[in-house]
Amino acid sequence: MPKPLVIVESPAKARTIARFLGSDYDVESSIGHIRDLPRNAADVPPAYKSESWSRLGVDVDNDFKPLYVISREKKDQVRKLKQMVKQASELYLATDEDREGESIAWHLLEVLAPTVPVKRMVFHEITRPAIERAVREWRELDRRLVDAQETRRILDRLYGYEVSPVLWKKVMPSLSAGRVQSVATRLLVERERARMRFTPASYWDVDGRFAGGTPAGSFGASLVELDGRRLATGRDFDERGQLVRANAVLLDEASAAELASGLTSSPFSVRSVEQKPWRRTPHAPFMTSTLQQEAGRKLRFTAARTMRIAQDLYESGYITYMRTDSTTLSEEALQAARSQARSLYGNEYVPDSPRRYDKKVKNAQEAHEAIRPAGDTFRTPEATGLTGDQRRLYELVWMRTVASQMADAAGQSVSVRIGAVAADGRDAEFATSGRVITFPGFLRAYVEGSDDPDAELEDREVRLPALTEGDALSVESLAAAGHATSPPARYTEASLVKALEEMGVGRPSTYASILDTIQGRGYVWKKGSALIPSWIAFAVIGLLEQHFGELVDYGFTASMEEDLDGIASGDREAVPWLTRFYFGNGSEAASRPGLKRMVSEHLGEIDAREINSIPIGGPESGVVVRVGRYGPYVQRGDDRASLPEDLAPDELTVERAVALVEAGSSDRSLGDDPASGLPVVVKAGRYGPYVQMGSADDGSGEKPLTASLFRTMDPATVTLEQALQLLTLPRVVGADPADGEEIVATNGRYGPYLKKGSDSRSLESEDQLFGVTLEEALSLFGQPKTRRGRGAAGAPLKELGDDPESGTPILLKEGRFGPYVTDGTTNASLRKGDTVEGITPERAAELLADRRAAPPRPGRKAGGRKAAGASTKKASAAKKASAAKKASGAAAGKQVAPRKAAATKKAAPRKRVD
Repeated sequence: MPKPLVIVESPAKARTIARFLGSDYDVESSIGHIRDLPRNAADVPPAYKSESWSRLGVDVDNDFKPLYVISREKKDQVRKLKQMVKQASELYLATDEDREGESIAWHLLEVLAPTVPVKRMVFHEITRPAIERAVREWRELDRRLVDAQETRRILDRLYGYEVSPVLWKKVMPSLSAGRVQSVATRLLVERERARMRFTPASYWDVDGRFAGGTPAGSFGASLVELDGRRLATGRDFDERGQLVRANAVLLDEASAAELASGLTSSPFSVRSVEQKPWRRTPHAPFMTSTLQQEAGRKLRFTAARTMRIAQDLYESGYITYMRTDSTTLSEEALQAARSQARSLYGNEYVPDSPRRYDKKVKNAQEAHEAIRPAGDTFRTPEATGLTGDQRRLYELVWMRTVASQMADAAGQSVSVRIGAVAADGRDAEFATSGRVITFPGFLRAYVEGSDDPDAELEDREVRLPALTEGDALSVESLAAAGHATSPPARYTEASLVKALEEMGVGRPSTYASILDTIQGRGYVWKKGSALIPSWIAFAVIGLLEQHFGELVDYGFTASMEEDLDGIASGDREAVPWLTRFYFGNGSEAASRPGLKRMVSEHLGEIDAREINSIPIGGPESGVVVRVGRYGPYVQRGDDRASLPEDLAPDELTVERAVALVEAGSSDRSLGDDPASGLPVVVKAGRYGPYVQMGSADDGSGEKPLTASLFRTMDPATVTLEQALQLLTLPRVVGADPADGEEIVATNGRYGPYLKKGSDSRSLESEDQLFGVTLEEALSLFGQPKTRRGRGAAGAPLKELGDDPESGTPILLKEGRFGPYVTDGTTNASLRKGDTVEGITPERAAELLADRRAAPPRPGRKAGGRKAAGASTKKASAAKKASAAKKASGAAAGKQVAPRKAAATKKAAPRKRVD
């Protein structure tokens, strides 16, 4: 008996929905997108390889028709779905109700070509009532959402595939440009530039401790005015450390100390007391961006980690859909939140009518509900049975949702001015303030940025004794207090997401992947939670700003988002808009010629050396950082030196740069080789310190001998004897008696090893290179070959406690490619800025969580969804060849029917390869 078939994106989502629908339905996963634009030249079918547009995967001369191909790892799953569709009575497409989910549903419809009725099934949460309602209240596929997503995909492909090759030619291979990622990187670079320009300024005031009031109490106050003029504070200085407020009083240490001494015996009194009531309303429930920001602040989660956990919670039925721009709560959710707040905190904590948060962010897409606990009654965190990261994130969502329906917090604030006349006749006025919470309201449940609302309530109260104007006060202490201005704070993931959202750049659902991309491409690295741009990012952004300024302009990028949303709403047409962007159009072409012409015109005028040169301290310093093919280095005149990987750009002062260059350019002589008489020196090279015998300029025409120092050696203490020993490598250990082949001990990229013909065996330490005997070498070659580090397990470098997600111990180990952390299942390499000595349990857990959240590597099986994708094993090489042959034949000879027209416009056919 045929049954309805329900197709979703992920296996986890399929399992949850199958439990609710029972055996009357078949539920299967597409495992993310089943087809997309070609990822590389190998993906382009032979029939299209000769086309001029094939490298783009978009026929720009034919209404920007995309070339869609089914990825190799999805072919088996597509065959399975096609077979299931043939046996089904009807087809429900139950992908997510956003642009990307709608796009997945459309691709399924195009590829599977069902002959049975097709119904679009949508829901905000995965609960039994929601799923049953979605089956009853199905709708048609929304072609406007499909076209909007397709336009975004085409736009991003054109941007990336046209601009990235410019970076390859002018900066470094394997770099990428992107519509949002480049703007995000520019924000980080501009902030680091501001930090590099920054000059700190110092200013002083006087801190006092006073006693008085009824009943008598002690409180602190700070000097704010002197003779009626306001004291200078940090905001009165510019980034160069210059005072920009002309009438502000700037005290130095001596004058502040003199003033404090002159006020010690002066009578102080209260000059004014001002009391004001205050009220504070709760924050709206979470949407995607605010969840990422708050999880970053409270839980120290990265955006990718937050979204992975939120997706798990959604697919398991604990929270509503996690990709949303809406702060709206449904009627049932409003009642659930109010009921729970009433039962937990009392009637007085719930307002008379529900709070409605209908305002959406700029450029919001579909009208989803806010992120909240799933169901018409909310489970408390204790009742869910969740543990680890899932419990922590669910609790955050639950607290925020319940608090959003609670009463305002209220209290009183008081501002007090006290003063006295110093011995030299100067009038000094001090200020202090207090704050009292009279009714905590929603703060009982949730305080933004705090893990403990009750403790935070106490911290937020600053109580002063009861003071009235004219009260005499006694001085307990007066002391000069110094301050210094601070550079602008670096962005964190949370603050960068907030900045992008406020500018209207990108979509909240893509921020996590953008953050991963800019870190994975080497544009950004982390120091703690701060995002630090690399020198490569400086070069890339400098090139884009100088030659493609519009593409990284904040306003232009935000306007593109508005245009794309206009396509989704039906107010704009995709093809004319893409034509203007890529080719330019009419009178507008003169001022904005379009991406294609922009790239062709600017490529020849870009000076690679200039772009890859970043002056330090101004042109007069003569110090410049250059981004070379093998990484950044600092240069002064003809001398240069590599830059430490963990050195942030704002920490590279002229003095530090000069020290690096002088250290790198000063070779240390170790003496002469007794046998040849040639000088032996230790040098600093791009790949580390090394020793050299002889010189290329000695007239012999022979290349001097060189050898890298061992990891255990220090260039400052290495001796002539050690250097001569290093220069004997590679060392012939002896010949194998069985076949006469030489066995050589040598040092390689991944450590010391023995080599015999094409065979090799790893050595445990570099010292063995000089001591390993022929017998020991033969014994090693007589054993099965193992990868370095796969033999007897070495002792961990550190034990870092239990992982909060898996519950198993986290160990820090030394691996083939450097140190890494592991919980026994997941491995994560330490990143730039991480050190063996400084790694913390929290940072280790974050690295492991990021590794779990990362998309699977090509060729590995994964159960992800959407962008994550998955791969399946092939039965044999013959099967692969057969599949490729069929795909080639289909591409060459199959005529594809145009897709159905949308209700508002006619849709053009898309190229398709099965």
